[in-house]
Amino acid sequence: MNIIYRTDTMPTASQVIELYNKAGLPRPTNDPQRIQKMYEGSNLIVTAWHNDTLVGACRCITDWAWSCYLADLAVDPSTQKLGIGKEMVQKAKEAVGEECMILLLSVPGAMTYYPKIGFAKEDRAFMMKREK
Repeated sequence: MNIIYRTDTMPTASQVIELYNKAGLPRPTNDPQRIQKMYEGSNLIVTAWHNDTLVGACRCITDWAWSCYLADLAVDPSTQKLGIGKEMVQKAKEAVGEECMILLLSVPGAMTYYPKIGFAKEDRAFMMKREK
């Protein structure tokens, strides 16, 4: 399977919604405007494409100097286990450089995935939950 990785392409809200729903990523996929706003507010997006189909998305917010928050990582289940998620994270790491760390909050079902691709588990995170 030929997968093309891009950092210069903004997927549409409908493409993202379809991918997130297939992948089971708990995001507000019933609200296309919010998905669009999430992507417009991100400054590093790595996408994976098979032909014209979005099969992977890695959405990040970074300062390019110290930290990069990996907000979303989704891969179409029909293309999982091909290294697409790992490759998108690697491309994000290359983009931000070696001075920048990558941080994320994992969905419960992915807790065993991230250590497999080089992340260390941290127990010192804090968050203020969203109200909606």
